[in-house]
Amino acid sequence: MTGVCEHRRFSTTDCTIVPVMSSSCRLERAAFLGIERSLTGRRWAARLADERAALAMAQRHGLPDAICRLLAAREVELESVGDFLDPTLRRFLPDPLHLRDMDAAVDRLVRAVRGGERVVVFGDYDVDGATSAALLLRFFRAVGGDIGLYIPDRRSEGYGPNTTALLKLKAAGASVAVTVDCGVTAYEPLAEAKRAGLDVIVIDHHQAEIDLPEATAVVDPNRIDDDSPHKQLAAVGVAFLLCVAVNRALREAGWYGAACPEPDLRQWLDLVALGTVCDVVPLTGVNRALVRQGLHVMRRRGNLGLAALADIARLREPPGAYHLGFMLGPRVNAGGRVGQADLGARLLASDDAHEVGALALRLDEFNAERRAIEREVLDQAIARIEGLYGPERHGLPSVLLVESEGWHIGVVGIVASRLVERYGRPAFVIGIDGESGDVAIGRGAIGRGAIGRGAIGRGSGRSVRGVDLGAAVIAARQAGLLVNGGGHAMAAGLTVVRDALPELAQFLDQRIAPQLGVAPAVRELGIDAALAPAAATQELVAMIERAGPFGAGNALPRFALTGVRVDYAQPVGDGHVRCTLADAQRGRIEAIAFRCRQTALGPALLDPARPVLHVAGALRIDQFGGRERVRLQIDDAAPAAAAVA
Repeated sequence: MTGVCEHRRFSTTDCTIVPVMSSSCRLERAAFLGIERSLTGRRWAARLADERAALAMAQRHGLPDAICRLLAAREVELESVGDFLDPTLRRFLPDPLHLRDMDAAVDRLVRAVRGGERVVVFGDYDVDGATSAALLLRFFRAVGGDIGLYIPDRRSEGYGPNTTALLKLKAAGASVAVTVDCGVTAYEPLAEAKRAGLDVIVIDHHQAEIDLPEATAVVDPNRIDDDSPHKQLAAVGVAFLLCVAVNRALREAGWYGAACPEPDLRQWLDLVALGTVCDVVPLTGVNRALVRQGLHVMRRRGNLGLAALADIARLREPPGAYHLGFMLGPRVNAGGRVGQADLGARLLASDDAHEVGALALRLDEFNAERRAIEREVLDQAIARIEGLYGPERHGLPSVLLVESEGWHIGVVGIVASRLVERYGRPAFVIGIDGESGDVAIGRGAIGRGAIGRGAIGRGSGRSVRGVDLGAAVIAARQAGLLVNGGGHAMAAGLTVVRDALPELAQFLDQRIAPQLGVAPAVRELGIDAALAPAAATQELVAMIERAGPFGAGNALPRFALTGVRVDYAQPVGDGHVRCTLADAQRGRIEAIAFRCRQTALGPALLDPARPVLHVAGALRIDQFGGRERVRLQIDDAAPAAAAVA
């Protein structure tokens, strides 16, 4: 079978809205500016449901209306406004020992440092894994530990710890292996490592099963038996808590002195910020504090690797969450996707200026290659989906499952994200290796082990808000439908026998459909407020930034510019449009719309008739050409004449 697994239960969701079970309440509210269907097919919806909350906030705290609307729409409590606008680590960082097994992990690592034992960090190949690994490498070097690095190859070794690699580390003299961003479902490899005498400490954040792998410690806020309130932490956040706890234990043991001064852990918060943003975990609570402080550290350019990467990406302004997610992160990722898996971690952990320059250049080249591969796979995936369901997408299943031989495993996660953006529902993209053989399916804590035969597919899935994809994949694994699999709510990975794909598609559809609901699909675009171009000042943007950093769980503020015309427009880059918007009062603002020329948005912006539009997007400070100005990053538009008064 090639293409989309065809299961035609109709369901709905969108990555920007609450689960459809609340749709009746949502649809009772009038569409923002009366726009029921925009040029990208979305209904515009006000994010702020109750104006009184914003008014009360303005009265209590004396803040500008724009800030109060943003905070109220994000359900910030009246008493929590100060902490939200100034999220300090002193206020939000928890005691690391509240996590289960953290004490055992700390005890073993302190003994390793004091005894001169060899410790190896076994990392994942994505940004969260690379930053976690680099953080531990820098910390253990600073405290005098004997530390090494191992990153598995995505194509030849797959995700997570494998028996062969762990036994090689033991044979090479390692006493302890610390897995970061992986390991919580690596049952057989960790059991083999234990039998060989290698102590393994798991530092992870993916969803765990009831039974845990055999390890010296399994530190994961998403363990079923862990009641930590900080389940939104990325792996790099958990790794930072490990460093805090080990540092404290070494201090109490009298380890630090003139020969080995105590390190300032805050210097590595730039790594924590990068991994947290790029893993798309909610930017709430402790995560907001880590990213906010990490951005301050990053602006000092103390990490040579990050500085080199920023230079090669032509980042000329103070980095924000946007730059981490769309400029730096993809380049760190590129080595693990289409190049050499350990390049990202090595870049971030190095203090050699010549080495980081060479590594940054290679990663930039790999990123360009990744983009080309991604475009090809995405075009093929869209063609197969719309070949089955047509351009109107009638009868789309609750979860898209698309696969093919030859698709590069390094880009399937990115392509899955693009499909979620396009179709508004969870998506899995699976590359088939073309070789057949006997494999064990569903092996894990529950002891299943059916044997399947067929070509093996490895894929990644991305979800929408309200659908727990990691739990669905774990359930499929326990049901014997997968060779391996796991993840967290918004992203998951799996290994599957090709012949099992139809049954897997049916299983996922039945599990996910109730989470999406069965109402007609309504994709929504959240809008914070209407705005005139003249009101989009640098002062307003500076005030808005106080509510950042923005990302998952703290949506980037989006404004609607009403009744504007495109005064100037020009195609640029790979499908983008740069333009200038103006209103009847002669207010003007520069704008850009990315990847829009193959949608109805691009032609509307380029239309020589210059129709009157309502345009929605986010405000940014553009420092291009040596001067600062406000620019609108366009997400959507609608003809003003089509809006309902």
